[in-house]
Amino acid sequence: MLALRSRLTRALTARRLAPQVCSSFATGPRQTDGTFYEFRTYYLKPSKMNEFLENFKKNVHLRTAHSELIGYWSVEFGGRMNTVFHIWKYDNFAHRAAVRKALAKDKVWQEQFLIPNLALIDKQESEIAYLVPWCKIEKPPKNGIYELVTFQMKPGGPALWGDAFKRVIHTHINQGYSKLIGVFHAEYGALNRVHVLWWNECADTRAAGRHLAHEDPRVVAAARESVEYLDTQQNVLLIPTSFSPLK
Repeated sequence: MLALRSRLTRALTARRLAPQVCSSFATGPRQTDGTFYEFRTYYLKPSKMNEFLENFKKNVHLRTAHSELIGYWSVEFGGRMNTVFHIWKYDNFAHRAAVRKALAKDKVWQEQFLIPNLALIDKQESEIAYLVPWCKIEKPPKNGIYELVTFQMKPGGPALWGDAFKRVIHTHINQGYSKLIGVFHAEYGALNRVHVLWWNECADTRAAGRHLAHEDPRVVAAARESVEYLDTQQNVLLIPTSFSPLK
């Protein structure tokens, strides 16, 4: 009995002294703040892009009367052609449900936008994401182009790769090679996915900044630390529409 009690005491002591996995990336505002962002992607039928955008431009006020539009872009490079990508902000899931319910009753929106555009859409996707706790949505200094970089990280969540990922993003920010707009952690969609939205004055300034970053030992060191947790990465160049709040 004494031997058994001694073994149990040692096991409990070892458990208390064992290091605990924790990360500021995985706690805090993302869990307590209900605000989230819906990423919507519409794949339009060939030759229908202009018709769709003209219709949305004319009727965008009918949709933004219900919830906040963060940005609206067309895909230029890195994804399927004839694609539009947009981000909507919601206070919480109850807010989104109320918006969808109101839209279902909005006859003007349905008749002027929804019904005419349904025939133009080939496929659509939706993803829910939160801003990471150490980031807020920034405004660009002027009109430009955007790059959405999607990182599919290894399973394990932010407690595993969050700190290394944060360091590589801040290294890019500190050197001024591109302006950060926002970092989003997917909640519904593919898990362990992070979206980073960057702004550049034009595609050429983005290319020049990327070349400099590749030669910067500070960026290279941070990237090497983070890349061991990375499965895949996709870069998409986005052009803001005339009615996009982010231009």
